[in-house]
Amino acid sequence: MFTEEELSRIKEYLKPSKKIVIITHHNPDGDAIGSSLGLAHALVAAGLSPEVIVPNDFPKFLKWMPNAKKITIAEYKRRKASELIKEADVIFCLDFNTMARIGILGDWAERSRAIKVLIDHHQMPDAFDFVYSDTTIPATAQLIFNFLQAAGYRQFIGTDAAQCLYTGIMTDTGGFRFRSTSAETHRTVADLIDLGADPAFISSSILDTNTVGRLKLLSIVLGRLQVVCDGRVAILSLTRDELKEYGFQKGDTEGFVNYGLSIMGARVAAFFMEDLYEDFIKISFRSKGDTDVNQFARKYFNGGGHINAAGGKYYKGLSETVEDFIHYAEQEGL
Repeated sequence: MFTEEELSRIKEYLKPSKKIVIITHHNPDGDAIGSSLGLAHALVAAGLSPEVIVPNDFPKFLKWMPNAKKITIAEYKRRKASELIKEADVIFCLDFNTMARIGILGDWAERSRAIKVLIDHHQMPDAFDFVYSDTTIPATAQLIFNFLQAAGYRQFIGTDAAQCLYTGIMTDTGGFRFRSTSAETHRTVADLIDLGADPAFISSSILDTNTVGRLKLLSIVLGRLQVVCDGRVAILSLTRDELKEYGFQKGDTEGFVNYGLSIMGARVAAFFMEDLYEDFIKISFRSKGDTDVNQFARKYFNGGGHINAAGGKYYKGLSETVEDFIHYAEQEGL
């Protein structure tokens, strides 16, 4: 957590006269959107006027969150996003550890005169003006809750903020299944429920969103499932043509990798997908226990993340990528 002196200095910028911007990473997920909107709602309740900016669009199943439609999406509103960042007095940087993860927003933010406040849970954060980074916490939304409490803003966590923060924690813990989910995480969630979060509604809004196209893609993924390394590693994949055939929408493949991890005896799952527009393979890794897919992704696949959840990119064809993955997995003893 920030020191008392740091909190005091940050709060000097949390005044109606100050322009506040909240930014998060490329391809925003539930934690990115949930933590950003959760913080924004609390700051609005405190009498401030924060603006939330994301680099590109996010899945439809996250757009039910209060004020999600007010988020400035830079890929659609580049000029507005640029001006908001340029004029900001303080920029909250949520759920990423380096400006490289937010593309053009990072360039604009680095040129901005604003102070930059990082709140994140990924390893090896870059230097910012103020840093609250804790890799033991499973979701940035939990860190936002901690920050608001420490800053004396708990009274401003209303129903809308609680709904968003709960969503961030629920999604980034895999429905509270990941190893990093602690007793403190559950205490935070209990507090959020007391403050107005509705677990049944949130779960339904996130999970009960299947389309025929998504289920068709899932059937292809499961039909192509491979298990290697004596049953310890599951491989799933999709081609660009398959994505196009079934009308792929952002978020349609969310959670596919977890089917591989659910196989009895599997401790690692990898999902490979051809990018729709560029010549590289997107990769999602999941693991159980102390099997570190973060270091594996960093070493071989230009990526990183957390011990049990990471991602990467690879600049070969799909079949070659899978072959290389199997070789590396055997070499590392996954």
